[in-house]
Order: sequence, then structure tokens, then C-alpha cells
Amino acid sequence: MFDRAGHSTECPYAIYWRGLRRTPLVKIQRIRVVFARGEATKYITHLDVMRFWERALRRAELPVAYSEGFSPHAQLALAAPLPVGTTSDAELMDVFMAEVIAPKTLIVQLAPQLPEGITVVSAEEVGMALPALQADVRFAEYDVDIAAARCDREVDAGDWKVAVGADVADTVARFVAAATIPWEHKREDEVKSYDIRLQVEAIDVIARDGDGVRLGLRLKNDSSGSGRPEQVAAALGLPAPTRIHRTKLILAGASPARAALRKSGRYAD
Repeated sequence: MFDRAGHSTECPYAIYWRGLRRTPLVKIQRIRVVFARGEATKYITHLDVMRFWERALRRAELPVAYSEGFSPHAQLALAAPLPVGTTSDAELMDVFMAEVIAPKTLIVQLAPQLPEGITVVSAEEVGMALPALQADVRFAEYDVDIAAARCDREVDAGDWKVAVGADVADTVARFVAAATIPWEHKREDEVKSYDIRLQVEAIDVIARDGDGVRLGLRLKNDSSGSGRPEQVAAALGLPAPTRIHRTKLILAGASPARAALRKSGRYAD
């Protein structure tokens, strides 16, 4: 196995595959983590967040299950990528374990590995038979701060019109009552046309403070598309938000009965 100089004569690939056999591959537990992202991390991309969690879980020495292949990756999944520049206290992540541990253990061991701007809010075990987390998301809720209490720009999109100076509450009520609102989103040389009304489940004026307003939005977020708070603000004739904060992700099965099925892993749609 070794030459006279003490170097291994074993094929490097054999050493590599022997190491892989020690890598935990079997998923036997699923822990759902709720975490917050603050101001310090709001400009980090979704891919960088995935990389961060892989490193943090490894440094926390948790028994995470890994994928097979030449480049094993931690078995984890995040729901609904958070748009860059947005804060949140409701991000969801599923972590698959190769050994059964208490969710509290995950929280305790992860805590020293977390930077400023990321906090674990809670963790609980969920059923292994649940759908993929991303496929289960239906809506996202946001608090959106606008530095205007009245519409400051004119909007003319088919039957949908907003006049400068219109009251925000009245405009929101008209938006919710509308059956359809054609909209175009321009990004560089690309123009995307869609019905923005279909992306909005609910809008509420939850606070007014002098020249500003805070809106509560529930926007569609599924495989068919995701509503964008800044586009909804533009359709309402409002300036770009000064702050967008995600407060909740709503999954397909939010009923108590389905929650019980999820807990046991016996999911039924």
C-alpha cells in the first residue's frame, strides 16, 4: 500500500470512493427550519444562501444526509427564493438527516455558525412523504413601505387607470375589485406582458404615517408565477417601495387535518 518513501500506492479514486462510503447518504429524518434574514444579508443571492447553509450545517457537525456522486451536496431545500434587497422573518428550509436528532439540537448547534443577519426562528420534524417544499408553496405575504400616501404617477393600462393624487385606499379597493389588469414589465430589452391582477390574492392598507403608507400584500407564488411587490406598487401608481419585508410563506396544506398528515408523513392532497 505504501512505497519506500511512505507514499500511498493506492489509486486516488479508490481512496476517494472509500471516503464517499463513509458519507451519510440515506435520508431518515426531515426537519423544517424557519429562519429570518435581516438588513445585513438582504443583498445575498439565493445561490449564495444555499452555499452558506451547506457550510453552516457542516461546521455545526450535524448528521446531514448527502447526495451521491463525485461532488456530494447536503440534502436541503429552500422554498421560494427571496428577491435580492428583501428582508424576511419567514424563510423555509427542509434539512434531511442521516440520523435522527431533536430539532432543538439543530438550533443549538447551528447558532454559533450564523452570521449577523440570519437567525433560526424555529425547527420541527415533518413527514418524509411530504411534497417538495418549493412545489408546496402557494402564496407569499409582504409588508411593503411606500413613501407616499397618495398616488404620485399616472397609470394607463387598458381599462386600468390611476390619476396623480388619487387616494391609496381608494386605488387599492379598485384594484381588488378589478377582474383583470393588463401589465407590462420592462427589463433591459425584454418586455413581459401579463395580468397583474391574477398575481394578487389580497392587498390591505395596514398603516398610514404622514406622507407614507404600509401595504400588506398576499401574492401568488407557485409554479405558474410569482407576484412582485414593486410591480404591484407601480400598478397602483405608487413610487418604488423603500422597504419590502416577507412575513409569511403559505403552503398548499394549511388545514389542521393536513398538518397532522404532514407530521406523520401520510400526506394526502
